[in-house]
Amino acid sequence: MKKFVITINRDFGSLGRPIARRLAELLGVEYYDRDIVEEAAKKLNLPVSVISEEEEKKASGFFGMMFPLGHDTQEHQKAVFNAQADFIRKAAAKESCIIVGRCADYLLQDDPDAMHVYIYAPYADRLANCVGPLHMDKAVAKKMIAGVDKARSAYHRYWAGYEANDPDHVHIIINSALLEVEGTAQALAAVARVRFSDPSDEKG
Repeated sequence: MKKFVITINRDFGSLGRPIARRLAELLGVEYYDRDIVEEAAKKLNLPVSVISEEEEKKASGFFGMMFPLGHDTQEHQKAVFNAQADFIRKAAAKESCIIVGRCADYLLQDDPDAMHVYIYAPYADRLANCVGPLHMDKAVAKKMIAGVDKARSAYHRYWAGYEANDPDHVHIIINSALLEVEGTAQALAAVARVRFSDPSDEKG
């Protein structure tokens, strides 16, 4: 396969993150998620509390996800976004990888070797995933689904100017409830192998 990048946006509770991680394993490539923002914060010498894992744990383990760049000033928000954008572009240029969220689809929209994926699932399945695999209280799960979806949508619209699941900007929109984590990852890997096949691999 030639060098490529797959960006993944997802509904909260659709298990998009474990699917992305498994996809990276199947394709044998790097996986980038919240470490993108954390590296950007380090580069700017911002307080660890802005986006750290510890802050998320203190906020019940999930509410920090509603504010991917923290609660800092607009100036810092922009600085962090620009720093993470630089990280994403460099990572995509350096090696094949899977990138979750952070408007990577928008940042790499002109990359001919990028494939943009949106993972969704019916509400009932998302709620079941939150209560099951994510071990959340049902009432908390309902608030999280509504809150995180709203925050992610606003974040993506603000920086990219369009919704993350806009079919005009996404190559694949897939229902994770149909094949679950392993099946969805396998299906996306199969598409990637066709999409990014290298003719030279078939010679000899």
